Amino acid sequence: MKESLQMAEAVRQACIDAALRAYEDAGCSGLCHEGRWEYAVDAIRGMDLRPLVQALLTAVASQEQSVS
Repeated sequence: MKESLQMAEAVRQACIDAALRAYEDAGCSGLCHEGRWEYAVDAIRGMDLRPLVQALLTAVASQEQSVS
């Protein structure tokens, strides 16, 4: 259960980071608040989760091997 919560937290943090970067980028481009928000949500929707999931699975496998 601990690993699942860590993975969920990592995904949440990656989404927050993507949204904040996109929101700031959109602001630099001159978009209004609503446009910036839409851009941030689109950034989350467009995230490629495969590298993140692969990294998390690799980390869990490494932890399991070190416990064995």
